[in-house]
Amino acid sequence: MKRLFAILLMATALTGCGYNDFQRLDEDTKSRWSEVLNQYQRRADLVPNIVASVKGEANFEQETLTKVIEARSKATSIQATPELINDPAAFDKFQQAQGELSSALSRLMVVAEQYPQLQANQAFRDLRVTLEGTENRITVARNAYIQSVQQYNVLARSFPTNLTGMVFGYKAKPNFTVQNEAEIARPPTVDFGNK
Repeated sequence: MKRLFAILLMATALTGCGYNDFQRLDEDTKSRWSEVLNQYQRRADLVPNIVASVKGEANFEQETLTKVIEARSKATSIQATPELINDPAAFDKFQQAQGELSSALSRLMVVAEQYPQLQANQAFRDLRVTLEGTENRITVARNAYIQSVQQYNVLARSFPTNLTGMVFGYKAKPNFTVQNEAEIARPPTVDFGNK
């Protein structure tokens, strides 16, 4: 009888401890993270096609292409495993590499606008539209991941579920941050100079 009572008491205590919520939210963040990785991979797969279509333009800046290729190589060299979302240093390194690829691709698109023949190329225009769509998908996937991590981190930091988190090793997860926060906080310089 005492044993049965102890089992019932323990089962009742565990239902309010948040263990199942940790399981659910941990799986949700892993799932959302997988979608972020899926979209980053989609973008990385587009880069060789974009570079190949741009290389056909005889005078195109080689330095710009080289930076895109190097950024893609760096971004894809990082092992993006589900464990990455539990390691703040590795997560930051991954995020920085993806940010460098985004910047390199943005520069490439700006420079590409200076080449009318390239702009007239239907294949390049199609790739550009696909890249823009992929960047939007990355934003949506990242936002879903950010929300999922927020829910998980609230559970990990709230009482009494934080005690369950400590016992079972559930720590707060890192989230996406703005890489150049000070730079983007500065208002842009607008110059309508006389032309």
